[in-house]
Amino acid sequence: MKYFIIAGEASGDLHGSNLMKALRARDPQALFVGLGGDKMREEGCDIRVDYRDMAYMGFVAVIANLHKVRRNMRIAQQALLAEKPDTLILIDYPSFNLRIAKFCHQHLPNTRIVYYIPPKIWAWKEWRVHQIAKYAHDILGIFPFEPAFYAKHGYTCQYVGNPTADCIRAFRSSTMTHRPSPTIAILPGSRRSEISHCLPTMLAAARQVAGNQYRVVVTAAPGVEDSFYAPYLQGETLTRDTYTLLSEATAAVVNSGTATLETALIGCPQTAVYHVAGSKYLEWILKPIMFKIKHFTLVNIIAGKEVIQELVASRFTQANIEKELRQLLKDQTYREQMLNDYQQIQMILGTESAPNNAANIITKQ
Repeated sequence: MKYFIIAGEASGDLHGSNLMKALRARDPQALFVGLGGDKMREEGCDIRVDYRDMAYMGFVAVIANLHKVRRNMRIAQQALLAEKPDTLILIDYPSFNLRIAKFCHQHLPNTRIVYYIPPKIWAWKEWRVHQIAKYAHDILGIFPFEPAFYAKHGYTCQYVGNPTADCIRAFRSSTMTHRPSPTIAILPGSRRSEISHCLPTMLAAARQVAGNQYRVVVTAAPGVEDSFYAPYLQGETLTRDTYTLLSEATAAVVNSGTATLETALIGCPQTAVYHVAGSKYLEWILKPIMFKIKHFTLVNIIAGKEVIQELVASRFTQANIEKELRQLLKDQTYREQMLNDYQQIQMILGTESAPNNAANIITKQ
């Protein structure tokens, strides 16, 4: 079987590579082509566009790189027509992937379309549920509440488990338990635009709180070179071993996204932040989200309550980050409650293996 996989960011590249492993275990002759990154490439995927040339966040960044977005779309479409895959596997990245799904549906009617890790339309742009269901033969969700959401609209979604939880379990099983050290972890995001807008304020707050008592360590994103971070650092350490850092850190400041869930599942107390270009309009944009769901971060959404602080839009200030960091570091009751809530999140997600379950569904057809 030939599989065409599209992942538009670092987390998608990781989860795509793990799905490839599971597919090859069931289909040893599997061939892989697609859009992704180094991890998918290492598993044998013929990468036609690297996700680092695709990962643009925010209206301003997308408009500035519109010519690249259109070029990537043309490359993907041409590759699909040339390869004629048996199965197209889409991983999140909705604005791009839904257009590809429509194109594949129109031009390659014999290609099966699988949406693995569908976009979070239960929070934003719910109307996309009809697009996804129209083009995808299988919708494989990674949150336990997604089947009910799709069922409400008359569609079927199968919960296969959470791939982030899979990764954390694999890390724990292969790593010795670490004791927390006096460290503040800074996770500024995976896109350059996120990093440049968030990291200066995150670091300024961490420096004020750390003093001589804590070291400050910044995580570097896959595909972003060390030199990109250099102008922001003043003696702080840079690491690419995010999971080990989180297992050792006393507290973390995390750019909202999958990293907040990773931080929770590893068990590091945290606060979430988010800021992009044009942030004075961000709060207006987020209001419809907040009317649909009460929370912004995956941690709070899964828990169904506020577990971690969300310093988003107008709340993204150095003073607010400093205040929250001090509480995370010094208030033992606050820390223990957060860690207890993390345990509940693990129970909600369960122990199903997402890539294995997804591969079983994909190869059975």
